[in-house]
Amino acid sequence: PATITALPNSTDFGLEILFPHSALSSSIGGGALSGRTQSDTGVLPLPEFGVVYKPECSAVSYGLGILTVGGFGTNYAGSATNPVLTPPPPNGFGVGPIYTQYQLMQLVPTVAFHVNDNLSIGFSPILNLASLSIDPGLVASPDPGTGTYPSMNHGSFQWGAGFQIGAFYEAENYWQFGASFKSAQWFSDFEYNSSDPAGVALSPQFGHDAPAMVSLGTAYTGIERILISVDGRYLNYSGTNGYADKGFDPTGAFAGLGWKDVFGVSAGTQYQMTDAASVRAGYTYNTNPISDNQSFFNVGSPLIIQHGANVGASYNLTSRFKVSIAYSHFFENSVSGPIYQPTFPGTVAVPGTNVKSNASADSVLIGASFNY
Repeated sequence: PATITALPNSTDFGLEILFPHSALSSSIGGGALSGRTQSDTGVLPLPEFGVVYKPECSAVSYGLGILTVGGFGTNYAGSATNPVLTPPPPNGFGVGPIYTQYQLMQLVPTVAFHVNDNLSIGFSPILNLASLSIDPGLVASPDPGTGTYPSMNHGSFQWGAGFQIGAFYEAENYWQFGASFKSAQWFSDFEYNSSDPAGVALSPQFGHDAPAMVSLGTAYTGIERILISVDGRYLNYSGTNGYADKGFDPTGAFAGLGWKDVFGVSAGTQYQMTDAASVRAGYTYNTNPISDNQSFFNVGSPLIIQHGANVGASYNLTSRFKVSIAYSHFFENSVSGPIYQPTFPGTVAVPGTNVKSNASADSVLIGASFNY
Protein backbone atom coordinates (compact mmCIF):
# COMPACT_ATOMS: atom_id res chain seq x y z
CA PRO A 1 0.00 0.00 0.00
CA ALA A 2 2.86 2.44 0.63
CA THR A 3 4.01 2.47 -3.00
CA ILE A 4 1.06 4.60 -4.12
CA THR A 5 3.12 7.63 -2.99
CA ALA A 6 5.35 7.03 -6.04
CA LEU A 7 2.41 7.06 -8.48
CA PRO A 8 0.91 10.06 -10.27
CA ASN A 9 -2.71 11.03 -9.84
CA SER A 10 -4.28 8.40 -12.08
CA THR A 11 -7.16 6.06 -12.79
CA ASP A 12 -6.50 2.55 -14.12
CA PHE A 13 -8.78 -0.06 -15.66
CA GLY A 14 -7.78 -3.62 -16.46
CA LEU A 15 -9.33 -6.86 -17.65
CA GLU A 16 -7.62 -10.24 -17.59
CA ILE A 17 -9.12 -13.04 -19.66
CA LEU A 18 -7.94 -16.31 -18.11
CA PHE A 19 -7.97 -19.58 -20.05
CA PRO A 20 -7.47 -22.42 -17.52
CA HIS A 21 -6.69 -25.92 -18.75
CA SER A 22 -7.12 -28.83 -16.34
CA ALA A 23 -7.63 -32.59 -16.63
CA LEU A 24 -8.49 -35.31 -14.12
CA SER A 25 -7.32 -38.93 -14.45
CA SER A 26 -7.98 -41.84 -12.12
CA SER A 27 -7.65 -45.61 -11.99
CA ILE A 28 -8.60 -48.51 -9.73
CA GLY A 29 -7.62 -52.16 -9.59
CA GLY A 30 -4.07 -51.34 -10.60
CA GLY A 31 -5.35 -49.83 -13.87
CA ALA A 32 -8.12 -52.34 -14.60
CA LEU A 33 -10.48 -49.35 -14.91
CA SER A 34 -9.01 -45.98 -15.83
CA GLY A 35 -9.88 -42.80 -17.67
CA ARG A 36 -8.98 -39.16 -18.28
CA THR A 37 -11.41 -36.23 -18.47
CA GLN A 38 -10.72 -32.66 -19.62
CA SER A 39 -12.37 -29.85 -17.69
CA ASP A 40 -14.86 -27.71 -19.60
CA THR A 41 -14.17 -24.58 -17.56
CA GLY A 42 -14.31 -22.03 -20.37
CA VAL A 43 -12.79 -18.58 -19.82
CA LEU A 44 -12.77 -16.50 -16.65
CA PRO A 45 -12.99 -12.66 -16.84
CA LEU A 46 -11.05 -10.92 -14.06
CA PRO A 47 -11.71 -7.14 -13.91
CA GLU A 48 -9.53 -4.62 -12.07
CA PHE A 49 -9.93 -0.94 -11.19
CA GLY A 50 -7.66 1.45 -9.31
CA VAL A 51 -7.40 5.16 -8.59
CA VAL A 52 -4.67 7.19 -6.86
CA TYR A 53 -4.96 10.81 -5.74
CA LYS A 54 -2.49 13.06 -3.91
CA PRO A 55 -3.58 16.63 -3.09
CA GLU A 56 -1.13 19.31 -4.12
CA CYS A 57 1.52 20.05 -1.47
CA SER A 58 0.27 17.16 0.68
CA ALA A 59 2.31 14.33 2.23
CA VAL A 60 -0.69 12.00 2.02
CA SER A 61 -1.76 9.88 -0.95
CA TYR A 62 -5.15 8.20 -1.25
CA GLY A 63 -6.02 5.14 -3.27
CA LEU A 64 -8.91 2.82 -4.03
CA GLY A 65 -8.71 -0.59 -5.65
CA ILE A 66 -11.45 -2.98 -6.78
CA LEU A 67 -9.52 -6.15 -7.47
CA THR A 68 -10.07 -9.76 -8.45
CA VAL A 69 -7.37 -11.45 -6.39
CA GLY A 70 -8.04 -15.19 -6.47
CA GLY A 71 -10.14 -18.12 -7.52
CA PHE A 72 -10.34 -21.46 -9.25
CA GLY A 73 -12.81 -23.49 -11.27
CA THR A 74 -13.34 -26.98 -12.71
CA ASN A 75 -16.15 -28.56 -14.70
CA TYR A 76 -15.72 -32.32 -15.17
CA ALA A 77 -18.41 -34.36 -16.90
CA GLY A 78 -19.48 -37.71 -15.53
CA SER A 79 -17.71 -40.78 -16.94
CA ALA A 80 -18.21 -44.52 -17.30
CA THR A 81 -14.44 -45.19 -17.31
CA ASN A 82 -12.85 -42.49 -15.12
CA PRO A 83 -13.45 -44.01 -11.65
CA VAL A 84 -13.63 -40.75 -9.65
CA LEU A 85 -16.27 -39.42 -12.07
CA THR A 86 -18.41 -42.57 -12.23
CA PRO A 87 -21.76 -42.53 -10.38
CA PRO A 88 -21.78 -43.10 -6.62
CA PRO A 89 -22.13 -46.71 -5.37
CA PRO A 90 -23.82 -49.05 -6.10
CA ASN A 91 -23.80 -47.92 -9.76
CA GLY A 92 -20.15 -46.82 -9.78
CA PHE A 93 -17.12 -46.03 -7.66
CA GLY A 94 -16.99 -42.22 -7.57
CA VAL A 95 -19.04 -39.09 -7.01
CA GLY A 96 -20.28 -38.34 -10.54
CA PRO A 97 -19.69 -35.01 -12.37
CA ILE A 98 -17.62 -32.44 -10.46
CA TYR A 99 -18.15 -28.68 -10.68
CA THR A 100 -16.34 -26.04 -8.61
CA GLN A 101 -16.00 -22.28 -8.86
CA TYR A 102 -14.41 -19.89 -6.38
CA GLN A 103 -14.12 -16.11 -6.84
CA LEU A 104 -12.55 -13.62 -4.44
CA MET A 105 -12.86 -9.87 -4.98
CA GLN A 106 -11.55 -7.11 -2.74
CA LEU A 107 -12.40 -3.46 -2.16
CA VAL A 108 -9.18 -1.82 -0.96
CA PRO A 109 -9.21 1.82 0.17
CA THR A 110 -5.64 2.93 0.91
CA VAL A 111 -3.90 5.81 2.60
CA ALA A 112 -0.11 6.34 2.48
CA PHE A 113 2.11 8.93 4.17
CA HIS A 114 5.42 10.42 3.05
CA VAL A 115 7.39 10.22 6.32
CA ASN A 116 10.34 11.95 4.63
CA ASP A 117 11.81 12.27 1.12
CA ASN A 118 12.79 8.58 1.10
CA LEU A 119 10.33 6.67 3.28
CA SER A 120 6.58 6.11 2.94
CA ILE A 121 4.21 3.97 4.99
CA GLY A 122 0.73 2.80 4.02
CA PHE A 123 -2.38 1.13 5.39
CA SER A 124 -5.40 -0.52 3.75
CA PRO A 125 -8.53 -1.90 5.37
CA ILE A 126 -9.81 -4.64 3.05
CA LEU A 127 -13.43 -5.59 2.39
CA ASN A 128 -13.92 -8.95 0.65
CA LEU A 129 -16.68 -10.59 -1.37
CA ALA A 130 -16.34 -14.29 -2.21
CA SER A 131 -18.47 -16.91 -3.91
CA LEU A 132 -17.87 -20.67 -3.64
CA SER A 133 -19.81 -23.40 -5.49
CA ILE A 134 -19.11 -27.13 -5.07
CA ASP A 135 -21.14 -29.92 -6.67
CA PRO A 136 -21.13 -32.49 -5.20
CA GLY A 137 -20.45 -30.80 -1.87
CA LEU A 138 -17.54 -32.96 -0.75
CA VAL A 139 -16.85 -30.64 2.21
CA ALA A 140 -20.33 -31.41 3.61
CA SER A 141 -21.44 -34.57 5.41
CA PRO A 142 -22.63 -37.33 3.05
CA ASP A 143 -26.07 -38.88 3.40
CA PRO A 144 -25.80 -41.72 6.00
CA GLY A 145 -27.96 -44.07 3.97
CA THR A 146 -26.58 -43.62 0.43
CA GLY A 147 -23.18 -42.03 0.99
CA THR A 148 -23.98 -39.29 -1.56
CA TYR A 149 -22.93 -35.69 -0.98
CA PRO A 150 -25.38 -32.76 -1.21
CA SER A 151 -25.05 -30.06 -3.83
CA MET A 152 -23.46 -26.81 -2.59
CA ASN A 153 -24.42 -24.58 -5.53
CA HIS A 154 -27.28 -22.58 -4.04
CA GLY A 155 -25.28 -20.12 -1.97
CA SER A 156 -24.70 -16.36 -1.87
CA PHE A 157 -21.63 -14.16 -1.84
CA GLN A 158 -20.08 -13.97 1.62
CA TRP A 159 -18.48 -10.92 3.20
CA GLY A 160 -15.02 -10.94 4.70
CA ALA A 161 -12.51 -8.45 6.05
CA GLY A 162 -8.81 -7.98 6.72
CA PHE A 163 -6.09 -5.34 6.44
CA GLN A 164 -2.69 -4.60 4.91
CA ILE A 165 0.25 -2.49 6.10
CA GLY A 166 3.45 -1.67 4.26
CA ALA A 167 6.53 0.48 3.81
CA PHE A 168 8.30 1.85 0.73
CA TYR A 169 11.87 3.23 0.66
CA GLU A 170 13.51 5.10 -2.24
CA ALA A 171 17.30 5.17 -1.85
CA GLU A 172 19.55 7.77 -3.42
CA ASN A 173 21.43 5.22 -5.58
CA TYR A 174 18.58 4.13 -7.95
CA TRP A 175 17.33 1.39 -5.62
CA GLN A 176 13.79 1.08 -4.27
CA PHE A 177 12.56 -1.32 -1.59
CA GLY A 178 9.07 -2.33 -0.49
CA ALA A 179 7.51 -4.60 2.12
CA SER A 180 3.99 -5.42 3.23
CA PHE A 181 2.01 -7.67 5.53
CA LYS A 182 -1.47 -8.67 4.45
CA SER A 183 -3.56 -10.26 7.17
CA ALA A 184 -5.69 -13.34 6.73
CA GLN A 185 -9.05 -12.45 5.20
CA TRP A 186 -11.69 -13.68 7.62
CA PHE A 187 -15.09 -14.76 6.29
CA SER A 188 -18.37 -15.86 7.78
CA ASP A 189 -19.17 -19.49 6.93
CA PHE A 190 -20.38 -20.17 3.40
CA GLU A 191 -24.00 -21.40 3.62
CA TYR A 192 -26.11 -23.27 1.06
CA ASN A 193 -29.67 -24.40 0.38
CA SER A 194 -29.63 -28.09 -0.52
CA SER A 195 -31.47 -31.38 0.05
CA ASP A 196 -30.78 -35.06 0.74
CA PRO A 197 -31.71 -37.89 -1.71
CA ALA A 198 -35.22 -38.02 -0.19
CA GLY A 199 -35.77 -34.30 -0.82
CA VAL A 200 -35.45 -33.22 2.81
CA ALA A 201 -34.03 -29.70 3.06
CA LEU A 202 -30.40 -29.34 4.19
CA SER A 203 -28.29 -26.28 5.02
CA PRO A 204 -24.63 -27.36 4.65
CA GLN A 205 -21.91 -24.90 5.67
CA PHE A 206 -18.17 -24.60 5.05
CA GLY A 207 -15.65 -22.34 6.78
CA HIS A 208 -13.12 -20.92 4.32
CA ASP A 209 -10.77 -17.91 4.73
CA ALA A 210 -7.93 -16.46 2.62
CA PRO A 211 -4.31 -16.74 3.82
CA ALA A 212 -2.04 -14.13 5.36
CA MET A 213 0.75 -12.93 3.08
CA VAL A 214 4.19 -11.34 3.55
CA SER A 215 5.72 -9.57 0.53
CA LEU A 216 9.20 -8.11 -0.06
CA GLY A 217 10.38 -6.41 -3.23
CA THR A 218 13.13 -4.33 -4.78
CA ALA A 219 13.68 -2.43 -8.02
CA TYR A 220 16.72 -0.87 -9.73
CA THR A 221 16.63 2.00 -12.24
CA GLY A 222 20.36 2.79 -12.56
CA ILE A 223 20.58 1.64 -16.20
CA GLU A 224 19.27 4.11 -18.76
CA ARG A 225 15.74 3.25 -19.96
CA ILE A 226 15.72 -0.05 -18.00
CA LEU A 227 13.89 -1.02 -14.82
CA ILE A 228 14.60 -4.35 -13.08
CA SER A 229 12.45 -5.69 -10.24
CA VAL A 230 12.27 -8.76 -8.01
CA ASP A 231 9.47 -9.69 -5.56
CA GLY A 232 9.26 -12.47 -2.99
CA ARG A 233 6.12 -13.68 -1.19
CA TYR A 234 5.07 -16.08 1.55
CA LEU A 235 1.46 -17.29 1.96
CA ASN A 236 0.40 -19.00 5.19
CA TYR A 237 -2.06 -21.66 3.96
CA SER A 238 -1.18 -24.10 6.76
CA GLY A 239 -2.69 -21.70 9.31
CA THR A 240 -5.81 -20.78 7.32
CA ASN A 241 -9.33 -22.07 7.91
CA GLY A 242 -10.41 -24.37 5.06
CA TYR A 243 -6.86 -25.05 3.90
CA ALA A 244 -5.11 -26.28 7.07
CA ASP A 245 -7.11 -29.44 7.86
CA LYS A 246 -6.92 -32.54 5.69
CA GLY A 247 -8.43 -35.98 5.30
CA PHE A 248 -12.02 -36.85 6.24
CA ASP A 249 -13.82 -35.61 9.32
CA PRO A 250 -15.80 -38.10 11.46
CA THR A 251 -18.91 -37.68 9.26
CA GLY A 252 -17.10 -38.53 5.99
CA ALA A 253 -16.81 -34.92 4.73
CA PHE A 254 -13.54 -33.51 3.44
CA ALA A 255 -12.06 -31.75 6.49
CA GLY A 256 -10.13 -29.30 4.31
CA LEU A 257 -7.79 -29.01 1.35
CA GLY A 258 -4.58 -29.79 3.26
CA TRP A 259 -2.42 -27.12 1.58
CA LYS A 260 1.18 -26.35 2.47
CA ASP A 261 2.58 -22.83 2.85
CA VAL A 262 3.71 -21.23 -0.41
CA PHE A 263 6.91 -19.34 -1.19
CA GLY A 264 7.03 -17.42 -4.49
CA VAL A 265 9.42 -15.18 -6.42
CA SER A 266 8.83 -12.98 -9.46
CA ALA A 267 11.42 -11.17 -11.57
CA GLY A 268 10.78 -8.71 -14.37
CA THR A 269 12.35 -6.02 -16.51
CA GLN A 270 11.00 -3.07 -18.47
CA TYR A 271 12.67 -1.28 -21.38
CA GLN A 272 11.54 2.23 -22.32
CA MET A 273 11.91 2.07 -26.12
CA THR A 274 10.74 5.65 -26.71
CA ASP A 275 9.09 8.34 -24.64
CA ALA A 276 5.75 6.77 -25.60
CA ALA A 277 6.42 3.01 -25.85
CA SER A 278 7.71 0.48 -23.30
CA VAL A 279 8.03 -3.30 -23.34
CA ARG A 280 8.48 -5.70 -20.45
CA ALA A 281 8.98 -9.37 -19.63
CA GLY A 282 8.94 -11.44 -16.47
CA TYR A 283 8.99 -14.87 -14.91
CA THR A 284 7.30 -16.22 -11.79
CA TYR A 285 7.89 -19.29 -9.65
CA ASN A 286 6.13 -20.56 -6.55
CA THR A 287 6.20 -23.75 -4.55
CA ASN A 288 3.29 -26.16 -4.97
CA PRO A 289 0.76 -26.02 -2.11
CA ILE A 290 -0.67 -29.46 -2.92
CA SER A 291 1.40 -32.57 -2.19
CA ASP A 292 0.87 -35.80 -4.10
CA ASN A 293 -0.87 -37.45 -1.14
CA GLN A 294 -3.46 -34.63 -1.13
CA SER A 295 -4.32 -34.83 -4.84
CA PHE A 296 -7.55 -36.77 -4.17
CA PHE A 297 -8.85 -34.03 -1.85
CA ASN A 298 -8.08 -31.33 -4.46
CA VAL A 299 -9.72 -32.74 -7.59
CA GLY A 300 -11.88 -29.59 -7.66
CA SER A 301 -9.10 -27.14 -6.72
CA PRO A 302 -5.99 -28.13 -8.72
CA LEU A 303 -4.00 -24.92 -8.10
CA ILE A 304 -0.68 -26.65 -8.71
CA ILE A 305 0.96 -24.40 -11.33
CA GLN A 306 4.49 -23.34 -10.36
CA HIS A 307 6.06 -21.56 -13.37
CA GLY A 308 4.77 -18.64 -15.45
CA ALA A 309 6.24 -16.43 -18.19
CA ASN A 310 4.89 -12.98 -19.06
CA VAL A 311 5.40 -10.39 -21.81
CA GLY A 312 3.72 -7.04 -22.29
CA ALA A 313 3.85 -3.54 -23.72
CA SER A 314 2.41 -0.07 -23.10
CA TYR A 315 1.92 2.93 -25.34
CA ASN A 316 1.11 6.53 -24.43
CA LEU A 317 -1.56 7.66 -26.88
CA THR A 318 -1.36 11.13 -25.32
CA SER A 319 0.61 12.66 -22.47
CA ARG A 320 -2.19 11.56 -20.13
CA PHE A 321 -3.65 8.39 -21.64
CA LYS A 322 -1.81 5.04 -21.82
CA VAL A 323 -2.94 1.62 -23.05
CA SER A 324 -1.31 -1.71 -22.16
CA ILE A 325 -1.51 -5.33 -23.24
CA ALA A 326 0.16 -8.46 -21.86
CA TYR A 327 0.20 -12.21 -22.32
CA SER A 328 1.03 -14.85 -19.71
CA HIS A 329 1.60 -18.58 -20.02
CA PHE A 330 1.52 -20.79 -16.93
CA PHE A 331 3.28 -24.09 -17.57
CA GLU A 332 1.63 -27.44 -16.93
CA ASN A 333 2.15 -29.25 -13.66
CA SER A 334 0.57 -32.35 -12.13
CA VAL A 335 0.07 -34.14 -8.82
CA SER A 336 -0.99 -37.74 -8.32
CA GLY A 337 -1.72 -39.98 -5.38
CA PRO A 338 -4.07 -42.65 -4.10
CA ILE A 339 -7.82 -42.47 -3.68
CA TYR A 340 -8.82 -42.31 -0.01
CA GLN A 341 -11.85 -43.48 1.88
CA PRO A 342 -13.00 -42.53 5.39
CA THR A 343 -12.52 -44.85 8.31
CA PHE A 344 -13.67 -44.25 11.85
CA PRO A 345 -11.43 -42.81 13.06
CA GLY A 346 -8.98 -41.79 10.33
CA THR A 347 -8.44 -41.87 6.59
CA VAL A 348 -7.04 -44.79 4.61
CA ALA A 349 -5.62 -45.04 1.07
CA VAL A 350 -7.35 -47.58 -1.19
CA PRO A 351 -4.73 -50.05 -2.55
CA GLY A 352 -4.27 -50.15 -6.32
CA THR A 353 -5.86 -46.72 -6.91
CA ASN A 354 -4.55 -43.46 -8.33
CA VAL A 355 -5.92 -39.99 -9.07
CA LYS A 356 -3.99 -37.36 -11.04
CA SER A 357 -4.66 -33.69 -11.77
CA ASN A 358 -2.96 -31.72 -14.56
CA ALA A 359 -3.23 -27.93 -14.82
CA SER A 360 -1.91 -25.13 -17.00
CA ALA A 361 -3.28 -21.75 -18.09
CA ASP A 362 -2.95 -18.82 -20.48
CA SER A 363 -4.15 -15.27 -20.01
CA VAL A 364 -4.47 -12.06 -21.99
CA LEU A 365 -4.56 -8.74 -20.16
CA ILE A 366 -5.63 -5.35 -21.48
CA GLY A 367 -5.55 -2.11 -19.56
CA ALA A 368 -5.84 1.64 -19.76
CA SER A 369 -4.49 4.39 -17.51
CA PHE A 370 -5.44 8.06 -17.35
CA ASN A 371 -3.24 10.60 -15.52
CA TYR A 372 -4.70 13.87 -14.34
